[in-house]
Amino acid sequence: MIRIGLTGGIGAGKSTVAQTLISQGAYHVDADKIAREVVDRGTPGLAQLAEAFGEEILSADGSLDRPALAAKAFVSDENRQLLNSITHPLIGARTQELTDAAPDDAIILHDVPLLVEGHMAPFYHLVVVVHTDADVRLDRLVDLRGMEISDARQRIAAQATDDQRRAVADVWLDNSGAPEVLAAAAVAVWDERLAPFRDNVSAGRAVAPTIDDTADDPEWAALSARVVNRLWALVGAGAHAVEHTATTLSDDNPARPVLDMTVTVADLAAANALAAPLAAGGFPAVQSTDPAQRLHGSADPGRGVRIRVVQRSAT
Repeated sequence: MIRIGLTGGIGAGKSTVAQTLISQGAYHVDADKIAREVVDRGTPGLAQLAEAFGEEILSADGSLDRPALAAKAFVSDENRQLLNSITHPLIGARTQELTDAAPDDAIILHDVPLLVEGHMAPFYHLVVVVHTDADVRLDRLVDLRGMEISDARQRIAAQATDDQRRAVADVWLDNSGAPEVLAAAAVAVWDERLAPFRDNVSAGRAVAPTIDDTADDPEWAALSARVVNRLWALVGAGAHAVEHTATTLSDDNPARPVLDMTVTVADLAAANALAAPLAAGGFPAVQSTDPAQRLHGSADPGRGVRIRVVQRSAT
């Protein structure tokens, strides 16, 4: 099982990618749908909102009047935090429930519009970003969705910037062309990256990278930061330090750098304890010739990563 985070700016064409990957077999978890579901009519979530913000946020039929809620919830940081304190735990619990119900061999597609804003990227095996220039998205929102231009501009401005999305993107899908071109690119990502990644994780198999990914990673520093953050999310308090120690050349492809990472732990028992979470997160163990360390590689065919898990030196 692997978890894929899908995101993109409003109007970028994320739904085209989601529908394409679902048709390939992805197990879809839609954050927007969950957010609506947990405050649907008659739910405990809606009752909590009404208690916090008043009965005025309810429509005549007892459902949530979203504009009325927005008028109350977004007038101050305090009210926004109150809203989040009610909805976020409910959304998180339902998301986990759906994830737990997924088949063991699933590619879980977590469709999250505010993935970047919520700092969620490290908790996925891969993040896929759908990109379209802001002026094109503006036209789509106004012409196709009927939004007022001021509202559309405000929504675009409130979301993450292109640079912020690019910093977390393992896969960058440009939607400047026709929808069928974007769909074809999504199928290629499934065939060449996602399905092999899932199979490698299931088999506990680290592989050499085989995909030319230089286009979506112009700076190796950004890639190393993503890997460091992902490793911290996996090892948590089980490590003293996680760092990018070197960038070397792949034995299979000398033109492709491989990231060498070091995870420092208290002792080899702690290193052994990290084997399972690292493997589940896409970094299975590989044989090491050094008995004083544990070695892991990447199961992602699009990334070259080697991880040394070492004991902290006594000082």
